[in-house]
Amino acid sequence: MELSVGQVAKRGEVSVSTLHFYEEKGLILSRRNAGNQRRYDRSVLRRIAVIKTAQQLGMSLEEIKLALAALPLDHAPTQEEWEHLARQWQHRLDDKIRQLQRLRDELGECIGCGCLSMKKCYLRNPQDTLAQQGNGAVLWQTSVNALEKS
Repeated sequence: MELSVGQVAKRGEVSVSTLHFYEEKGLILSRRNAGNQRRYDRSVLRRIAVIKTAQQLGMSLEEIKLALAALPLDHAPTQEEWEHLARQWQHRLDDKIRQLQRLRDELGECIGCGCLSMKKCYLRNPQDTLAQQGNGAVLWQTSVNALEKS
């Protein structure tokens, strides 16, 4: 049984425009009936649940699309496919937890300082490596990634 866009929006707890956006981004798939109306396989509800969960985990739509690429678009994934996706996300979450713990543990070093180039700033500028790039703000994520690679 296929579902209309309104049925999917209601059951998936998303707006119709969100469904259109997900489809435009290649996250979900619909077909058109004789009246040119969108129709969705019931399995799209599971994909929407996965998308919403991934967004709650802080994943970007590009990351979600990459993860969903291994899952079928036209039918519900098997248990094995879900487990594979879950393992990928566990690694992503472990990385995010480590980053948040580092932020928590080092946050006291820079609260209120307002400086992004001090040699002491472990979050924004470890070992003052950013001085070579001049003055200005640097994203925390970039600094954390640089720390993890060293």
